Amino acid sequence: MDDKLPREAILVVNAMSRRGDEAFEPAKTKLKAAGVDLIEAHAVRDPAHMDKVVKAAIEKAPMVIIGGGDGSLSSSVDHFVGKDTIFAILPLGTANSFAKTLGMKTDLDSAIAVIAKGKRRRIDLGKIDGDYFVNAAALGLSPLIADTVPHNLKKYLGMVGYLLWAIRVAFKFRPFKLRLTLDDGTMVKTWATEARIANGTHHGGVELVEDQALDSGDIVIQAVTGKSLWGLAWSWFTTLFKLRQRKLTTTEWRGQRIGLEARPRQKISIDGEIAAKTPVMVEVADACIEIAAPR
Repeated sequence: MDDKLPREAILVVNAMSRRGDEAFEPAKTKLKAAGVDLIEAHAVRDPAHMDKVVKAAIEKAPMVIIGGGDGSLSSSVDHFVGKDTIFAILPLGTANSFAKTLGMKTDLDSAIAVIAKGKRRRIDLGKIDGDYFVNAAALGLSPLIADTVPHNLKKYLGMVGYLLWAIRVAFKFRPFKLRLTLDDGTMVKTWATEARIANGTHHGGVELVEDQALDSGDIVIQAVTGKSLWGLAWSWFTTLFKLRQRKLTTTEWRGQRIGLEARPRQKISIDGEIAAKTPVMVEVADACIEIAAPR
């Protein structure tokens, strides 16, 4: 089967993402130089208009390139489900977790090389109460950071800004009681300080769910169990530095459809944007879109 990517595409960039505005003109020039024929190119300066622009582009082009952070990619991906249009990305945000899950480098030239010379790949998406997402969602400390971090701190300091804000908000955070209903009806209850809902491997720019794959046919819920914030900090530390103890700091459950509840109720950040609140139904949408992936 021919896995070559189309040569014609439409570019849609969220100009409000961390590098969106500055990357728009260079991206157009570099894509054309790489042999990609841009039918149209849009720098969207009002994020409320992204959906309309993306939907129109999908009807016109065999491949649509979305430029922005993980939140922009996740909110746009719903429109590709059930379509033949290829979903391609320019990672222009802070963490760029989905690009890292794909095995892409996150600089502009490398991303354009994937679009020009990469291959078609069919992947799964995650779903939370019917809303599709590309990579990962979380409840616990991560959504608290995402919900309160000042935009300018995130834009100008990137991951350092996230870290500084995480230290500040950690003092306000409390653990929660997590309850899962698995595929076979088994119910699991545990205390947790963080839970990740993973279609991909990365979250917050860090590889957290190493055994997950975008074509696994399953969704993974990974929890840092217990009540200790020091335990959460130790989990992040061991994971960041790839220490052997990292496997001992989390518990994972895998399935195609998992009910998730929390007490007290928890906000859920989906690819970096607050978009849901427990209780929710978590599912995998098996092999539902085609993307531009590295060879």
